Parts: sequence; C-alpha cells; structure tokens
Amino acid sequence: MKTALCPLCGRTSTRPVLDEVEWLAPALVERLLGANPRWRQRDGACPACVQQLLLESLLQGGEVVLHERIQAVWPLDAEAAFGALPTPLRMHADPRYTGRGQTLALIDSGFYPHPDLMRPLNRIRAWVDVGTTTPHVLRFGANDVPQWPRWGAGDGPQWHGLMTSAVAAGNGWLSHGFYRGMAPDAAVVLIQVREPSGHIGNAAIARALEWLLVHGRQLGVGVVSLSVSGDVTEPLAGNPVDMAVAALVDANITVIAAAGNDGVRHLVPPATAPGALTVGGLDDMNTFDHAARALWHSNYGAAGSLGKPEVVAPSIWVVAPLLPATDAATEAAALFARRAGGDAHAEPLIEARKLVTPHYQHVDGTSFAAPLVAGIVACMREADPALTPQRVRAVLVASAEPVAGASLERQGAGAVHAAYAIAGVLAKT
Repeated sequence: MKTALCPLCGRTSTRPVLDEVEWLAPALVERLLGANPRWRQRDGACPACVQQLLLESLLQGGEVVLHERIQAVWPLDAEAAFGALPTPLRMHADPRYTGRGQTLALIDSGFYPHPDLMRPLNRIRAWVDVGTTTPHVLRFGANDVPQWPRWGAGDGPQWHGLMTSAVAAGNGWLSHGFYRGMAPDAAVVLIQVREPSGHIGNAAIARALEWLLVHGRQLGVGVVSLSVSGDVTEPLAGNPVDMAVAALVDANITVIAAAGNDGVRHLVPPATAPGALTVGGLDDMNTFDHAARALWHSNYGAAGSLGKPEVVAPSIWVVAPLLPATDAATEAAALFARRAGGDAHAEPLIEARKLVTPHYQHVDGTSFAAPLVAGIVACMREADPALTPQRVRAVLVASAEPVAGASLERQGAGAVHAAYAIAGVLAKT
C-alpha cells in the first residue's frame, strides 16, 4: 500500500488511514478547521493529529494539571475516537507497564479471535471449551491465526467474551492502539464454559478452574478473570467453585471475579469465593472528577467472614470492540457513513447504540470491571513477577480510593487506582 503524508503534520501514513477522519463528529471537524483554516476533511488526518484533537476535547472540562501530566506521558501516536476516554487513561495507568511477559486466563461464555488480540502477532495461547465433561483444547503460537469450532458464529456469547478479553488485554488494533485494554502486551488463554444447552453452571466453572490448576503453569497463567455467574448454592460453604478458586490461589494464581449486576445483597459463585478478589461496579462518569464518582448497581454480600466486593472498578463507559461480521457491526459502519454524508439523524442513533468508532462501543457491567482489574494485576506482576495473590489483594485494597457517600458494604476498600497499585508494588520490590 502506498504511503501518504498527513496534511496537518507531515507524518507518513496511508490513504485509508488518513481517510478515517471522515467518521469524526462534525463538532470535532470544526475544531480541526478552526486550528487549520486551509485544511479540508477530504484531505484526511493521521492518527496522531486526530488523537491530539480528541484528547483535548475529552479532557477539556477537568483538572488542568492532571491533564498536562497525562498529555506528557500518554503516547500520541494512535488513532482515537470521541465520546469515551480510553480505559487505561481513566484508570491513570502507568504507561511503563503493559502486562509484557504475563498471561491472563479469561473464563466466559464464548470468545472471538479479534485483531486486538492477534495482530500484529497472535497473543491467544489457547482456547479451551469445558462446556462438556471432556475439555476441548486448542493451542496456538505467535504466528498462528487462531480458529475454533463456531468461532465465526457471530452470537451473543462470543460477543461477551470478546469484550471481556479485549478490556483485559486488547491492544486496540482497530483503533490504532487508542482503545486498548489494561494489559495490551499480555498473552491470553480463553476458556469457554457455556454448556450445549446454553447454561453456565457451577460444574463447568469448576472444570475451567481445575483445568487451569493442571495446565495453567505450563501456559504461564498468573491471573484468572471470571465474568460469569454460576448457580445459587446452599449451603455455600465447600461448594466446588469456591474450592477450585482456593486451589488456584494456593498455586500462586490470582483470581478476579465479577460481583454481578442486580444491585442486591446476593452473590453466587464465583463471586462468593473467599480466595477470589470480587470486583463491584463504579460509575466514574467518564471523567477524572473523583467528586462525581458513584457506585454502579452491582451485587454485594458476604462470603464467610469476608465482605464482598473487596474493590470496585468502572462498569460503565468501558470501551470494547464490536463483534465483527455481525448485524451490529454492519449497522455501526453504516451509521458513521451516514453521519459523514451529513445525515443529522445518524447522530442520536450512534449515541443510542453507545458507539465510539465504527469498530468500538462502550459497554456496561461488572463483567468488564473484573477483567479491567485483572489487566491491572498483570501489570503489577510485570512490575514484580514474584507477586503473590495475597500481596496483590493487599496492594489493591491499600491503594483503592473510597467513594464518597457510598457504604463500605457495597464498595469494599473503594475504587481501584492503577498507578497507585503499581506504586505500591514498586515500593516493596
């Protein structure tokens, strides 16, 4: 593909990349025109120029000093979108740590081999289906193009697992790196627990955890993220999921579980596991204003003598990929094309569908708060590979920021802070 020069800064790019400026909101195009009167949208703009513009737009209403610091360390060499801040930026992530050398295991209903996980090199180390009693295992190398049964089915379970895995470890390939996850250099193991009936139960979740206990060390797994809810269990003590979590923690693997989304004092495995770090939901209003933060309607309760959740993390305004080759992805592309053509009716539809680019949308749920925290843990382990699950828990709890006006029962220690967590790790290494 022939190279082309950005008409704004002169950086080398390509024509298709320069043309991506066409889907920007009209207000942002006007800002570019105001700063560059001779420029026209048809001329295009490179990702670095677009990101600079959009970060300024997204950050314009907040803390000036903080934003200046972020602009100084956040790489301005990637494509951006509008409307939702990149998750690592919102979490004040330390840009030196990206999960390099770490492997995350994601347990979910299904998955998709998305470019954000497999380009430029494949980081999907294995796909495992434990929906039946005999696990189906496929392993992949860095130069492989992963595929598995029904990988292209385009269904809801795949969409859910795609989003959780990208929130944890996606590199934002389809956004030129801007909408990446918390650990964009980490490898992943994807474990599907949906039974043939579509049910996700404790037996399958326990099988996933037990498979990791046997094979996880060989694959380098140090962190497990569960964005699933199992069956109500009475009595709770001694249930197979909680016991399998305990065995993984004893094997020096940190386990993160989503609390659930009903806003009630009721938990089911794996959120009940005393050994897991259970993550509740936070609404940070897509800003850096800590005074504006509020709890999201996540579940809470007790697991033995422990209160759950231990911490909270964003469970709204979290950017994740659309599932390619689906009706939703086709509609997104069409809506941005309509807006580029001047159709004013496209804008409210884009907002209603929570779209931020033709390839990404913002999503809700503790299903995304949990892998977000798992990605942070991968970065913590990069900073100190000897980190134990007990130390991970202690640092995350100690570095969390309490949410003003919220009960301790529902927030635990408070909102996870990625940079403070890294600082806590480094202080002890």
